Amino acid sequence: MGKQKQQVISRFFASKPKIPAASTPPPSNPSSHSSPPPKPVISSPNVKTTVSFSPSKRKLLSSHLASTPKRLKPTLSPHTQNPVPPQSNPSLHQKFLQKLLEPPSPPLLESSIEPSESDHKKYTPLEQQVVDLKNKYRDVLLMVEVGYRFRFFGKDAEIAAKVLGIYAHVDRNFLTASVPTFRLNVYVRRLVSAGYKVGVVKQTETAAIKAHGSNRVGPFGRGLSALYTKATLEAAEDVGGKEEGCGAESNYLVSVVEKVLDVSGSVSNFGGANVRIGIVGVEISTGDVVYGEFDDGVMRSGLEAVVLSLAPAELLLGQPLSKQTEKLLMAYAGPASNVRLEHASCDCFKDGGALEDVMSLYEKMVEDNLADNVNQLAEATEQRNSIQGVLNMPDLALQALALTIRHLKQFGFERILCCGASFRSLSSRVEMNLSANTLQQLEILRNNSDGSETGSLLGVMNHTLTTYGSRLLRHWVTHPLCDRNMITARLDAVSEIALSMGSYKGSQSIVEIEGGDSDATIMQPELSCLLSSVLTFLGRSPDIQRGITRIFHRTATPSEFTAVIQAILSAGKQLKRLHINEEYEDYGCNKIGVAIVQSALLRRLILTASSSKVLGNAVKLLSTLNKEAADKGDFTDLIIISKDQFPEVARARKALQLAKEKLDNLIGLYRKQFRNHKLEFTCVSGTTHLVELSIDAKVPSNWVKVSSTKKTVRYHPPEVLTALDQLRLANEELTIICRAAWGSFLMEFGEYYMDFQAAVQALATLDCLHSLAILSKNKNYVRPIFMEDNRPVQIQIHAGRHPVLETILQDNFVPNDTILHADREYCQIVTGPNMGGKSCYIRQVALIAMMAQNQPLCLS
Repeated sequence: MGKQKQQVISRFFASKPKIPAASTPPPSNPSSHSSPPPKPVISSPNVKTTVSFSPSKRKLLSSHLASTPKRLKPTLSPHTQNPVPPQSNPSLHQKFLQKLLEPPSPPLLESSIEPSESDHKKYTPLEQQVVDLKNKYRDVLLMVEVGYRFRFFGKDAEIAAKVLGIYAHVDRNFLTASVPTFRLNVYVRRLVSAGYKVGVVKQTETAAIKAHGSNRVGPFGRGLSALYTKATLEAAEDVGGKEEGCGAESNYLVSVVEKVLDVSGSVSNFGGANVRIGIVGVEISTGDVVYGEFDDGVMRSGLEAVVLSLAPAELLLGQPLSKQTEKLLMAYAGPASNVRLEHASCDCFKDGGALEDVMSLYEKMVEDNLADNVNQLAEATEQRNSIQGVLNMPDLALQALALTIRHLKQFGFERILCCGASFRSLSSRVEMNLSANTLQQLEILRNNSDGSETGSLLGVMNHTLTTYGSRLLRHWVTHPLCDRNMITARLDAVSEIALSMGSYKGSQSIVEIEGGDSDATIMQPELSCLLSSVLTFLGRSPDIQRGITRIFHRTATPSEFTAVIQAILSAGKQLKRLHINEEYEDYGCNKIGVAIVQSALLRRLILTASSSKVLGNAVKLLSTLNKEAADKGDFTDLIIISKDQFPEVARARKALQLAKEKLDNLIGLYRKQFRNHKLEFTCVSGTTHLVELSIDAKVPSNWVKVSSTKKTVRYHPPEVLTALDQLRLANEELTIICRAAWGSFLMEFGEYYMDFQAAVQALATLDCLHSLAILSKNKNYVRPIFMEDNRPVQIQIHAGRHPVLETILQDNFVPNDTILHADREYCQIVTGPNMGGKSCYIRQVALIAMMAQNQPLCLS
């Protein structure tokens, strides 16, 4: 490998125009008649600015000058003998400036840019690749990898320059702009936040493989490697799972279809006053799926409540839709919301087409699992059982699900709908669905002043330490429980955690182990302290809920994989110390204790998050990977081969080792040739395997001189160049094989995904319960008492306080009592002056009733 030649770039500047010397008048002849005085020579003005025109403007300017009539001789002033300046024409001068400053209009890359026979433009190989890719992905903003930069072409470059604030210029046939490759994550997020669907086109072959392939002289092969939208960004490869992600915000993809219930009404004319709506919402980065079908009126209040509750980042509208429905969704996805909107036709889902699409996906996944691994038979059985649940879905919800599957196929995320998704219905019997008016008037999620979370009920109640706990608490606040047993179980758990916060002065208590050595005692950690320690650790770790879903999608990096699995393993080990009536051998620890937790909900959550199956699978997965190589992103040393696993990786590593040995053995040949037993390969400025000889040494003519000093010359023999080429090829082949092995390793994670998902969901629930316990302890809330079903309905609130205003006003808030009884005083008339607190009092009663179904009531 020879040294690269240096290129010297010279700039040539035009010399300043020389002022011609004034011609000396001939000597006057006294005999001749007096000649007129010589004309004064006007010196050329100094050129301060040089204006360059494009070829089209230069041609236009030359034709304009050719058609301009010859100027007349300027009139001289009788006093100064200088030319009299002509009167300026303001309109002509303005037109010239506009034409001069007008930016060139290059041919933009339109969506239908298939070159016709009459088009005589010659595209470069790269431009032809871009044209073909753009014709294939018409609605995608493409970022094409060219060397160390990602380039935009045509209309995409114009959009990128506007959104990203970068420079766009004309290069050959198209307008182009570029960004560095290491800033891909930043620029993709900016474009996606602006509402665009972004596609990244990468090179599909490396330099060494291209040099040994059939495409030696052609351009690098390129293909679309990833697609990004707002709903799929966090789960996607290369840019997802970063710290600058959406955090606790939801990224639901919501698909909406409808059916007009009016007998004679037309969708286009009357618009369908009463409709039946089917909806499916998918949180691709967490695997949560919500579905439902309901009847809605002309105001579309039911649809509005669902949309406000889910807060989708992307809407997929199944056409045709009524005017009222489309107007509501278009208003929600307005310019200020940054919600992406996409339309899709539902005509193909008629006559059972939706069920056929859904069933084909499920059956394909079952067959693939059975073909990949016999041990995944249990997972395939679970998928067959989930098919039965899909068959029971309402018709419109099934159409929305088929629409979602078809949309996610272009991103490769459709597996989440049949393997790892947790389906839940909108019409649940254990939860309430709050209307859109309730969410807005009571300021449940956002305040009515500036639309932020600060000053809302969620902002007051949210003391979670993890992002996935915050997302779950949002669902709890918008969906209060209506099942007595579930309310009681949640209140028991919150009360026990809150009690442990102030019941002991120390953080530990001594518990005797029954049986065995009577003198053996253990230090039993307090419940609240251990929960706080575990949740604080998880809050500093990556978002493990989105992390395991990215692993399931096979888009996680090795460092992200080890960080997520290690966080789950560490949290499970800590929670093992709270197990009830169970002695066990901890992974990497000695036998430890017996914990006493009274709440059945807490016991179930702790057992789920620290189950031996989850911890065993975590240890097994981590033992297969080299942590140091994972942190460095080195795929060649990432996988630890054991037994018969990954034989192709072992063969590729052996081939690389043989190539290295062959290269190193060449030094012995050169030692004999030059009779120098101390001769070794040297490395200078990154160039390896150089043979350094004295300046008077005679070498063969086919040796390549790389560099030299005053006394030595460094060469690359042809055998070394050939061996180096083979070494690079073996190294790149090993990288490709190791990446493929990493993909198959992530594919096997689907076998454990459901167990890890259950553990993470248990940790999120523990975080929410701990948050509510902190709120109850800090605000001195008490536990509500629910009456039996056979007793009259009643509300009795003593010294009730508005949860939000109390936080704002501190000690200035005046508590209020409320007593309502179905058989006695079942109605109250509230009067008073304006701004006297009537609305505040009414909202206070509603908020206290809602909080009673989530956590201890807001009472003194």
